[in-house]
Amino acid sequence: MFVVHVAAPPVHCPTDIVFVLDESGSIGSTNFELTKSFLSQIVSRLDIDNGNTRVSLVTFSTHVGFSLDLNTHVTVRAVQAAISSLRYTGGGTDTAAALAYVRTTILTSSAGDRRDVPNVVVVLTDGHSGDPSATLVCSKAVMLMM
Repeated sequence: MFVVHVAAPPVHCPTDIVFVLDESGSIGSTNFELTKSFLSQIVSRLDIDNGNTRVSLVTFSTHVGFSLDLNTHVTVRAVQAAISSLRYTGGGTDTAAALAYVRTTILTSSAGDRRDVPNVVVVLTDGHSGDPSATLVCSKAVMLMM
């Protein structure tokens, strides 16, 4: 029996992806490092080098920490280097502020958001928001904007 495997042609599917990483005290430094490793693996599978996918990073705890605009890095290696450079800070969990920041600062043309490309916001958290009702409202606002 002879089996031929044919690779599927690449799919042109432009996307702007914002990864929002919880670095609050309940995450802990060990889990934050695991999150960075997981995120680096995900990024390695994205079509960043050809410009189809743009990636933004936002960290948060009590306040929004590190942020990377969608048009800052244009290669997988550069995004992975930015992920690797993230440092754990601890603090509270203001998920609502992080999502509001994404909506008002990252998902803008000045930060590299492309109007004609779908947005995907991925929140990596343990789910313990400091203000669950405000987080719910901000989550809905971000979903509506996409």
